[in-house]
Amino acid sequence: MAKKAPVPLPVSTGFWLLKSEPDVFSWEMCKARGPKGEPWTGVRNYTARNNMRAMQLGDRCFFYHSNEGLAVVGIAEVCALAHPDPEDDSGRWECVDVRALADMPKPVALADVKANPKLAAMSLVTSFRLSVQPVLKAEWDEVCRMGGLDAKRLKAKSP
Repeated sequence: MAKKAPVPLPVSTGFWLLKSEPDVFSWEMCKARGPKGEPWTGVRNYTARNNMRAMQLGDRCFFYHSNEGLAVVGIAEVCALAHPDPEDDSGRWECVDVRALADMPKPVALADVKANPKLAAMSLVTSFRLSVQPVLKAEWDEVCRMGGLDAKRLKAKSP
């Protein structure tokens, strides 16, 4: 039986969406970690893991509260590349580290994303269950606009 060729990693657009249940790891908890950031642990989906493997230092991430709130509430950045997930004993799973950059001035609700025709193809709409999703530049700009954030003014935080 022939071996399958490995699945190629996605290419980073420089923009991502990370979902977290706020009762497990909230935006406020992420901000409290400071410039050191926090490993994005617990991801147990191959597509999401491969998305983290594609991430580059400084890539920007929407921080999305799932289950409660259902909204983009902040902007984070990747501050450590993919590495073994410290919560995984199998050696199969990886994580990146992220740190908070800025609050979303007006949280962008899932309902508003779904109602915006410019975002109809966004992974948040089409692949709702995926916890680590790529975001296109046009989608990034539109969600930032909806949230009242001038993303061009965001500066990387020093480690």
